[in-house]
Amino acid sequence: MKILTVCLGNICRSPAAESVLIKEFSKAGINADVTSAGTSDYHIGSQAHKLTRKVGTERGYGFSSVAEQLTPTHLDEADVILAMDDSNLANILALTDTDEQRAKIVRFGAFASAVDQDGIANVPDPYGHPEDAFVSMYDQIEDAARGLVRAVEDQSLETVLQRYGAQ
Repeated sequence: MKILTVCLGNICRSPAAESVLIKEFSKAGINADVTSAGTSDYHIGSQAHKLTRKVGTERGYGFSSVAEQLTPTHLDEADVILAMDDSNLANILALTDTDEQRAKIVRFGAFASAVDQDGIANVPDPYGHPEDAFVSMYDQIEDAARGLVRAVEDQSLETVLQRYGAQ
């Protein structure tokens, strides 16, 4: 299974989600290829934001990817595409050509533990904010990552995609 996490610049939320998912899938013994991309070209070739790395490293995550911009090839190759917020979702959808591509796009918050009570939460962009915004970002991402792993384990991933996906 190939999972793509997507935010705006690919230096804060999506590399954090990539790192968290890699660790969570590994812990669960699930073979998943997790990568990330951004909808903009602002930071192509850059490593994750210093606070993304600092807070993530303190939580036991590693970072090896560099920022890249989302392309139609990403949409074809991924099995699941996780948008961090409504704006990212709209930007991803603008690149789609087929219903098959749209059927695998969902906001990451669809896997969070509070999705039924509160709707689907966006993962706010912490860029330009202090460290506590990055801590909150990781709290949200870790919760959604655990939910995604559960959805794969209990075979409800397709149900979540159909219920909350972008089609």
